[in-house]
Amino acid sequence: MAKRRIGVLTSGGDAQGMNAAVRAVVRTGLRRGIEVWAITEGYKGMVEGGEKIHAMSWDAVGGILQQGGTVIGTARSEAFRGRDGRRQAAANLIAADIDSLVVIGGDGSLTGANLFRQEWSGLLAELVASGDITPEQAAAHPALMIVGLAGSIDNDMVGTDMTIGADTALHRITQALDALSSTAASHQRSFVVEVMGRRCGYLALRGAIAGCADWVFIPESPPENGWEDRMCEELRLGREYGRRDSIVIVAEGAIDRQGQPITSAYVREVLEKRLGEDTRVTVLGHVQRGGSPSAFDRYMSTLLGHAAVDELLQATAESEPVLMGFHNNRVTRSPLMASVAQTRAVTSAIGEGDYDRAIRLRSGSFLETRDSLATLMRARPTLSQASPRPLRFALLHAGAVAPGMNTAARAAVRILLDRGHRVLGVRNGLSGLLERDIVEMDWMSVSGWAQRGGAALGTARHELAGKDLYLIARTIEEYQLDGVLMIGGYSGYEAIHRMVSARATFPAFNLPMICLPCCINNNLPGSDMSVGADTALNSIVEAMDKIKQSAADGRCFVVEVMGRYCGYLALMAGLATGAEQVFLHEEGITLDDLRDELGRMSASFDQGKRLNLVLRSELANEVYTTDFITALFAQEGKGRFSVRQAILGHLQQGGDPSPFDRNLSTRLVTRCIDRLIEQSSAAEPEASFIGVADGRVQFTGFEHFSRLVDAVHQRPKQQWWLGLRDIVDALASPARPA
Repeated sequence: MAKRRIGVLTSGGDAQGMNAAVRAVVRTGLRRGIEVWAITEGYKGMVEGGEKIHAMSWDAVGGILQQGGTVIGTARSEAFRGRDGRRQAAANLIAADIDSLVVIGGDGSLTGANLFRQEWSGLLAELVASGDITPEQAAAHPALMIVGLAGSIDNDMVGTDMTIGADTALHRITQALDALSSTAASHQRSFVVEVMGRRCGYLALRGAIAGCADWVFIPESPPENGWEDRMCEELRLGREYGRRDSIVIVAEGAIDRQGQPITSAYVREVLEKRLGEDTRVTVLGHVQRGGSPSAFDRYMSTLLGHAAVDELLQATAESEPVLMGFHNNRVTRSPLMASVAQTRAVTSAIGEGDYDRAIRLRSGSFLETRDSLATLMRARPTLSQASPRPLRFALLHAGAVAPGMNTAARAAVRILLDRGHRVLGVRNGLSGLLERDIVEMDWMSVSGWAQRGGAALGTARHELAGKDLYLIARTIEEYQLDGVLMIGGYSGYEAIHRMVSARATFPAFNLPMICLPCCINNNLPGSDMSVGADTALNSIVEAMDKIKQSAADGRCFVVEVMGRYCGYLALMAGLATGAEQVFLHEEGITLDDLRDELGRMSASFDQGKRLNLVLRSELANEVYTTDFITALFAQEGKGRFSVRQAILGHLQQGGDPSPFDRNLSTRLVTRCIDRLIEQSSAAEPEASFIGVADGRVQFTGFEHFSRLVDAVHQRPKQQWWLGLRDIVDALASPARPA
């Protein structure tokens, strides 16, 4: 009996991460014992048939994970829009014994796939009648089964938090904004930046947060009439208060309240005429769709492709098509056409001028981001929510440096000042509290911080001694603090936990205290993701790409990454780079593991493999170190392959924060401030840590801290990402047991 076959195609506009999805579909299918055929050039190739539909091998998708675009091609197809074209496409699929498809594309491509599915039986009946296929062939393929993956940089599909390519596009926008802000500041110049997003303002909105824009236009939330005056007045005030540059972002689909386009050219004209400033327009265009995918787009697309195959294998002739989505780091499934209908409902709401409905149809975080941005863009605080008594909040970092610390601090300072409160910045973390190294922050003191890596306030690891608690309590009393926001890592959490535990002895600790997770290791309780981890993962992936390019034939690289006792960075980097092996402290390393890896690696090199990547989390094993593994593999390779090691070190902690980390930190800070202000008047103020878990932002009281963590190894007892280990192994090598 012939093996079952599935087809995979990419359609519509290309998006970074499509190749990762194709790779996952092919390799998962092969591991499941089925054949996977690529349909090149999308629906155009399906209509043309012949060599455009061909079988894929394991090696055919090797080395494509880091490539932008789509190696199997995409093209518009007028022929497929007509029934004759779809009938020819059906004939070509039947000829290839394919009746199951993974379709990667936007809402138009997915709608076309569903129409094709609905017409399938009728198309086959026509083909039987014309003699193009036999009745037996038609009977063998009674239904067409479809799973969709949303590929669109606009992030405009309902049913998933992120579409394939959106995160990478946001990287391109953020990099451009960072570069433009420096040249704009040098000349005190204004820039109008046009970004993609015909029907969705996601890229413009998130880009404005990440790139510290001063004004933004999006389709879902047109400005009120007279926006020209308000924009120019706000930018003029910014100059008066010390801004040297102005950045205005315009989504390509931006409109006014009458539904008329707001173009980048018109915005430039307004700025030049009313402010008399030299203003330049930068249209980012297809740069946003090009280049190597981000770490997130690589691993998300991989997980989606893997899940799509398993979904198809469970589908029956009665199954409705499914959209595989991604929600809070988990793969989800939803009815395909319901997702498409809701997506198009947003467009309809915009077209009807019902902008409140359009915003509601977007995610809750979309509205939250828009409102936070309104505060962060201001030239000065408005004191719109000023309390009768301005509260005094301490802001500090603790633990190792992590990208995003400055972004979070900037957001905290500006949001608190805007609400009429005072912010006391503590230099050098807990040491600053002990030494009273504290400075009052103002609006412009955090200018430019969002883009900067490191920690401008300073940070340090410091274990509190008994006398330290007394000194910190005295500091709190002396500065009359009403709350504490700690942005940092595990040592900061431990310190706040000790202070909370000592409340009976030191009444000064009876004030609201909140910890915001900011650590590259992603080892903090109560949150699936820590600020800084995404930036570190991207740094690792970029380094691994360079390592791959440097490799001679027949070479193994053993790469050590940070993480201490938490293997998040190692495992996710393995998923994002296609590493053949990942060693984690959570699983340990045995001599048998190393022997098995040697055997698998030797066999693969004997069969012509060019490169092998082994990732090791830095504290995976105290005996089997990176040096030991490198030496062992080199000795036992016996000339069949050479071995090199790379210890990435502190480059993983450095660099400007990624767009993901900038936006996550801003979102979490906004919630923290709401909580601090609310708890400042409580009789028994809580101490808690914030995080995104179980699909929502939530606070966890410090009374649960000891129960949630493995204190010896300074990591949560439950780590969601460990469930991805089997997928890493399944896609790494065909030689591994399924």
